[in-house]
Amino acid sequence: MGQGPKYRAFSLIGFLIMALPLRADELNSADTAWILTSTGFAWFMTVPGLALLYAGLVRTKNVLSILAQCFAIAALVSLVWMGAGYSLALAGSQAWSMWIGGSSRLFLHGLTAESAVGRVSEAAYCIYHLSFAVLAPTLMVGGFAERMRFSAVLWFTTLWTLLVYAPVCHWLWGGGWLARLGAADFSGGVVVHATAGVSALTVAWRVGPRRGFPDALMPPHNLTLTAAGAGMLWIGWHGFSAGSALMTNGAAGLSMLNTHLAAAAGAMAWMGTEWVRFGRPTLLGLVTGMIAGLVALSPAAGYVGPQGAVIVGGAGGLACFFAIPWIRRKLEIDDALDVFPVHAAGALLGVLLTPLFAGGAWGGSGFPGDLGVGQQIGVQLAAIAAAGLWSGTVSYFILKGLDRWLGLRVGPDDETEGLDLSSHNGKGYYF
Repeated sequence: MGQGPKYRAFSLIGFLIMALPLRADELNSADTAWILTSTGFAWFMTVPGLALLYAGLVRTKNVLSILAQCFAIAALVSLVWMGAGYSLALAGSQAWSMWIGGSSRLFLHGLTAESAVGRVSEAAYCIYHLSFAVLAPTLMVGGFAERMRFSAVLWFTTLWTLLVYAPVCHWLWGGGWLARLGAADFSGGVVVHATAGVSALTVAWRVGPRRGFPDALMPPHNLTLTAAGAGMLWIGWHGFSAGSALMTNGAAGLSMLNTHLAAAAGAMAWMGTEWVRFGRPTLLGLVTGMIAGLVALSPAAGYVGPQGAVIVGGAGGLACFFAIPWIRRKLEIDDALDVFPVHAAGALLGVLLTPLFAGGAWGGSGFPGDLGVGQQIGVQLAAIAAAGLWSGTVSYFILKGLDRWLGLRVGPDDETEGLDLSSHNGKGYYF
């Protein structure tokens, strides 16, 4: 409990600071070095980590299409972030600061080697947050896998980044209305996973199911690739959580420890449940449970202690285990790679559990505010509800417009042949 004020201080810096240039003598080289290191970890988890994980989960005829979409999204969002995304999400604004950032950093105008955000180089801060902005639309690839036009993917990604991700990011991390309300999201439970999960479900519903769903078997073609990608994701996730402290301090170390423990707890919880229900554990179950644990901890990584991290991660593994069949069988929506039941459902659980385990009794450091537990849960619920509603509504209208203009779905013959050949003129394997 003696370290509480220090943790609250770094939390306020990390999530309420505005992206405004400061004096060069305020830069801290150790903090900047840590953010650069965390950025490398975070990019490693997305490309190649998530790309390989997803590529192994689809059928052989679509493996290249998944890789192409993941790499193209990384490149495209990088340029969108440079042009307007960063400014809209994290730059200061006089008139619209409650809802959206300003225009001071359009095309990164004025960003120099000397500009800083808090104690960190602004250039490092910019590319670190870019890794979050890239992960969110890349996660959505799993929702519309094996059936969406490549051109529609690119246009949807561009518009979604500007109209969904940037505003929600500003609401929580740019000093917007949710941050002022007292909502807290340490490393992307709301900003990344809730927005991507809800939007992926919207795309899956709007595009329609793959041919043969739900009766035809569509097993993963290469779980070896999936396991390799999942390992990279587990390692790289530490960059998201520990880097979100924005300082080289004890909070960064605690966040990394919590992240690892939550992943382990999620994997074990899923494996045990699967073993009891179906008689044997699977590699895919271990991997999915690990990811579910990481997602559930995302809003809580720097606020809870190790005991709370294990509970949150384990609960995430259990919740997502039961959420997947509900989406597939009850709603009959072909969320091909289970983006919503793992990422949105896991994030919701984590957001609501965080206030319960952030207190000193569980080794946590508390929230960067003075709200009681009940009030904080209400604010957290309001944050994820607002982000989910905004993501689903805006995504629907983007998709509706693109469907009229380009068409969202490939033709039936192209889908049967596979997107590797029909969209990218190649094959993942030649035997």
